[in-house]
Amino acid sequence: MSQPLLFQPITFRGVTARNRILISPMCQYSAADGLASDWHLVHLGKFAQGGAGIVMTEAAAVTAEGRITHGDVGLWHDGQIAPLERIATFLRDNGAVPAIQLAHAGRKASMQRPWYGNAALNADDHARGDLPWRVVAPSAIAMDEGWLTPDALDLDELASLREHWRLATLRAVEAGFDLLEVHCAHGYLLHEFLSPLSNRRPDGYGGDRQGRMRYPLEIIETVRAAWPADKPLSVRISSVDGVEGGLELADQIAFAIEARARGADLIDCSSGGLLGSATAARIPRGYGFQVPYADEIRKSAGIATIAVGLILHPEQAEQILANGQADLIAVGREALFDPNWPLHAQLALTEPGGEVFESWPRQYGWWLERREPGLRRLGGPPLPFRKG
Repeated sequence: MSQPLLFQPITFRGVTARNRILISPMCQYSAADGLASDWHLVHLGKFAQGGAGIVMTEAAAVTAEGRITHGDVGLWHDGQIAPLERIATFLRDNGAVPAIQLAHAGRKASMQRPWYGNAALNADDHARGDLPWRVVAPSAIAMDEGWLTPDALDLDELASLREHWRLATLRAVEAGFDLLEVHCAHGYLLHEFLSPLSNRRPDGYGGDRQGRMRYPLEIIETVRAAWPADKPLSVRISSVDGVEGGLELADQIAFAIEARARGADLIDCSSGGLLGSATAARIPRGYGFQVPYADEIRKSAGIATIAVGLILHPEQAEQILANGQADLIAVGREALFDPNWPLHAQLALTEPGGEVFESWPRQYGWWLERREPGLRRLGGPPLPFRKG
């Protein structure tokens, strides 16, 4: 019987993933001075041990002021390379493609860690030592009442930021990552340039769709030039703003076409986040609610896509691939609930027969193969995830 699509290898440029499951970037807000820690190593390492084909770090800020919170990981100086290199090495040694997302938070920078309120910094945060810093954006428009009003970036600052993106990309190369993603979603800086609700610039970086796309496309060009030609580049977008007057799918199809022309290999199809939380709270949510975006962009822009958003069940993920709606399946919070989701999905989708735990790390599989017969003798179903 043929192997499920979800577990067939896939290649982009010179990089092959063992399956089509990608662990989404999930900010942990647990770094100190931008340095990844043992928390990040264990957090991400679990997903490689759990069988994912690609494991992507949380957003790494390209400048200190580009952090979302004081707890963000960064790649704005060379001292931040070594902790990330340790993570990339562990992921690769355990069978996963190590991937990294680079980002700048724009006007959503200098905010609270989620468990302190997920809003603008206040006096309680200041007392903890989390003091605000200068916030920048395409235009001097605050995200909402009570939030810091950003300074509009001038042309010299745009050029400086391009250089920061280039240097962060070179650091990602040195750290040993094999896939890089440019974050153009969720209301962060590059998304702010794309959306007419946050970009009111009077110069060539604002105005119509072409003007608003200009700076994000320059960043993609800059990153692609610094990123090795044999390694793939992904771009994460908010497929729609979900707000009246904001970005619509046609805008982002046009952006995906231009990104592909500049060397992007994948479009990671999220949505929302321009106003409020980085998650797609303003978009009606249901199982696979963002899959239609991945499907339409894949077909209309002629580029591989990543489907993400409430993809919880192996059969659901397999059907998305079988329908030709996406090329990769991104799993986020469901992987926090079950770091072994890929291994459990393989059990669920594979016909009985052969060694049950052959895909598991041998340090686990050897023991689990010897556990199953004993459970069967007890008369209970030993493998709740197992097909058949």
